[in-house]
Amino acid sequence: MSSFRFHPQSQVVRQQNEYLVTLYTAISHPYKKVFVRVEPDHEESLIEMSAPSVEGNWLKWQQAIPVSPHSSHTLYCFKLLLEDSQIYLHAAGESPRLPQKHYHFKLNHQAQPPAWVKAQVFYQIFPERFANGKPELTPNAENYAYLSDGRPVIQKQWGEAVAESHAGTGATEFYGGDLPGIEQKLGYLQNLGITAIYLNPIFNSPSNHKYDCSDYFSVDPQFGGDQALISLSKSMKACGMKLMLDAVVNHTSNQHHWMDYYQQANDGAYHHKDSPYRDWYHFDNTGNYWTWKGIDTLPKLNFANTQVQQVIYGGDDAMLKHWLKEPFAIDAWRFDVIHMLGEHNSAQNNAHYVAEFRKAIKQTNPEAYMIGEHFAEATQWLQGEQEDGAMNYYGFNHPLVAFLAGVDVPRYVPIKLDAKDFAQWLAEARGSIPFANQLAQYNLLDSHDTPRFSYLVNENTQLVKIAATLLLTYIGVPSIYYGDEVGLTGAQDPDCRRCFPWDETQWNSELLKHYQQLIELRKQRRELQEGDLISLFEQGDVWVFTRWLAEQHSIVIVNRGSRQQLKLDLNTLQQVYEYHDPLTGARYSTENGCLELNLAAQSSFVLTSV
Repeated sequence: MSSFRFHPQSQVVRQQNEYLVTLYTAISHPYKKVFVRVEPDHEESLIEMSAPSVEGNWLKWQQAIPVSPHSSHTLYCFKLLLEDSQIYLHAAGESPRLPQKHYHFKLNHQAQPPAWVKAQVFYQIFPERFANGKPELTPNAENYAYLSDGRPVIQKQWGEAVAESHAGTGATEFYGGDLPGIEQKLGYLQNLGITAIYLNPIFNSPSNHKYDCSDYFSVDPQFGGDQALISLSKSMKACGMKLMLDAVVNHTSNQHHWMDYYQQANDGAYHHKDSPYRDWYHFDNTGNYWTWKGIDTLPKLNFANTQVQQVIYGGDDAMLKHWLKEPFAIDAWRFDVIHMLGEHNSAQNNAHYVAEFRKAIKQTNPEAYMIGEHFAEATQWLQGEQEDGAMNYYGFNHPLVAFLAGVDVPRYVPIKLDAKDFAQWLAEARGSIPFANQLAQYNLLDSHDTPRFSYLVNENTQLVKIAATLLLTYIGVPSIYYGDEVGLTGAQDPDCRRCFPWDETQWNSELLKHYQQLIELRKQRRELQEGDLISLFEQGDVWVFTRWLAEQHSIVIVNRGSRQQLKLDLNTLQQVYEYHDPLTGARYSTENGCLELNLAAQSSFVLTSV
């Protein structure tokens, strides 16, 4: 009990040029002195914390620290002196020595994510595969063209198997999903509990995935055109839902008139060295253009060109601003491979352009949300000046898949983690970014770019339910990839882009109910939206943590292994005598500060304090 130490980042208060920070410790503690360590002028300053007050079974220490005037961030950690040693408490955990600065607690006093974001439950939709609202819009060989290497445009029946790879017809087969279909299914999404939608690209493009944009300023007619987006946006606003679109600005289609590989226009960069768009891309001495990962259909934009800057973000009606304004009025942007864009044939000056994107977006709508796609660690983009959050592959998806499926993403080789390894990975990932950005991280089990989580666990419903529990209770914004909630499965893309099965007899009703209950719980419990995380138990197959606010908390119990008993010591928490399982109605009483729990094999559940 005396070893308990906890800093609630949710309770930090700004007071003019100071922050008031709080530290909780056990009443019976061994510390000779307790300090907050800060660097207001890049030099260490140890501020001794004032005498604590008693709050329940904790001591509450509080101290004002100065806002760092030389930086957009104030960094700090706690130093606790023992008789013959010391302990540092920092954002990623504890250590007997001073941690590196990227693990210090961070406060960003200039750029914050929008407050509305942390309360959302997102739903990611691959538009071509969710719902066919207007069958007459579905592309076929007569009304649609994919100018590349002779691959045909194929119209398929809803639910028919998708192509095995993009080397075949993976990009050129169409089932007819569109924006009217999404609008028609808003009732389903509301019943599920969804509050926000993220759409994969919807702008003009020759492919079904539309990551090869040929016109940034028009919605593809396959999806219903601009009017379909206006209608969808209005309907979503009427029911209080937010809308996020996909910005693919690292590269365009080679069919874009700027490049005009197939000579559909008169002045494209590929065939005319004097083209006004020649420097919008990067050509080498042989006339070849730089592409995304060597794919000829995806030429990379050159952000060193000032006209590219104006069209994408700088001009009054730049692309990023255009869709934020009426009549479209979207609420958020997700940026594809945002870390790869830059000048000429590289990511040169990437940080500058990402910051400029943010500036353009926030000037147009200060409450807009901005996230980026990063498969690897995204710490450097998540300090406040660039992205509000990232698609949290590294800090959530990868450790979760490793722990529950035993798979190392994205290499898809075996990996073994126990609960302690899992919790530590998560702690290190979130501990390297400010707490406000932790709450805005976009958490996901899978996406259009990955195998479905259910596929990785051989459609084991119990493991999928555990993953859903973690998704809806962990720090950050949860996102459900369309169909996960009813058991839709699929291997690596394009197989993970199967049609949504609207025949309810094909649904996993047990899983759907689990999702609905968890979403409702998250919406009811403020600590699940914005509370701190305290890890309570990490051993073998079992991880237990609490999401904490001063007035209430929830305890999340995860067991990926066999049936077992757990005596959970809660003496480190504020004393609560009874907990409630809101999904089953069961009640659990503490005895001497402990809970006796029977953990079913491969199970998870949540207990609430009030």
